[in-house]
Amino acid sequence: MGAYVSVLNYAIPFFLILIFFEAWIGHVKGEMVVRSMDTLASLISGVTNVFKDVLGLTVIIVSYDWMVGNLSLIQIQETWVIYLVAFIGLDFSGYWVHRISHKINYFWNHHLVHHSSEEFNLGCALRQSISNWFSISFVFLLPTALLGVPAQVIAFIAPLHLFSQYWYHTKLIGKLGFLEYVLVTPSHHRVHHAINDIYIDKNLSQIFIFWDKIFGTFQEELANEPPVYGVKKPVKSWNPFVINFIHLWQLLQDAWRAKSWYDKLVIWFKPTGWRPKDVAEAYPIQLTEPVYDQLKYDPDYPLFFHIWCWFQWTCISIISLIFFNYAAEIGYQILIYFGGFMYLSIASMTLLMDKHWSAIYVEIIKNIIAVAVVFFYGDWFMPHSFLDIGSALIVTYHIVCMFMTGYFYNSFRSEIQA
Repeated sequence: MGAYVSVLNYAIPFFLILIFFEAWIGHVKGEMVVRSMDTLASLISGVTNVFKDVLGLTVIIVSYDWMVGNLSLIQIQETWVIYLVAFIGLDFSGYWVHRISHKINYFWNHHLVHHSSEEFNLGCALRQSISNWFSISFVFLLPTALLGVPAQVIAFIAPLHLFSQYWYHTKLIGKLGFLEYVLVTPSHHRVHHAINDIYIDKNLSQIFIFWDKIFGTFQEELANEPPVYGVKKPVKSWNPFVINFIHLWQLLQDAWRAKSWYDKLVIWFKPTGWRPKDVAEAYPIQLTEPVYDQLKYDPDYPLFFHIWCWFQWTCISIISLIFFNYAAEIGYQILIYFGGFMYLSIASMTLLMDKHWSAIYVEIIKNIIAVAVVFFYGDWFMPHSFLDIGSALIVTYHIVCMFMTGYFYNSFRSEIQA
């Protein structure tokens, strides 16, 4: 956990600087590349994913360390070659995990959040899943295990491989000449995020584009076919929990409604979007067709609400990063409680962004818990241990949150009731 938090201390400011730089460049060029609430939803999704990673809420079915120890056929000397092999091995594994996430109904729920933004910018790269409770990447890391690539090398290369996928989430960089034949570029990845029929499920590679060319999933970006971004069935929400589980909820409903027991079982493993015939006829789903008729999810808000939401995200992010850095002193059990409370805070904030009727009730519950914890324990998840006035600041913050949520909830009342 300590190494991961150390990386976050540098990665988060770096990502934010690039996001604001992209927005500024787009403004200078007269191109709209970010929308306030869409970008905020991406950043909030990033925070929820960081909590999941810090708390280790993923089950590893077979550990890579076990595979190396029991299945390796040879041992590669620890030179630059072993790091190159590890990088290529991770990229090969990433391609196939990514492809499965696109092609199988159940696994699409793990990946939908990354495609949920109807914009294409650096912010949407931060939309990562919290619904993938178990990892299947071990299956496709078997080649590197057989070659005896040590687990510590994979652990070192993995974050570099992940962060190397950030830069190409942008509309502001055109085609890059020779690099188009070797690497995944912004042009390639624009195709991947598009919902145009010709682009769906194409360009699944993560770093090296040749995997798509080898396995038949490559598609060039066409000048006469501008990409339209998002998912075919729009999520219409800024709430990361809704987005992360909306497809799973649809599968559960369809499985329950299906008359055939066979359909109830196979729906999970059928191609993405497959539905039992009787269910599809009785409960049709409206898709974005044709794609150029897309109506983006874009509720109207006063400027002050935008400012308040960005302020809340800033507070949640700063508080969370401080806690992660003091994780050793705080202890894992309290960190779990803290994570649950922050998920509640994010739910309240994004429900209000969606103008949902439950926002005020979740906010009341959140603030009662916050004040009660301080009242009964004299502290709030231990901030007093590293800041003398920490508890007082937390209580003040939650009182302000309750007041502001009530104010905006009342302002949105007619839309909420509608």
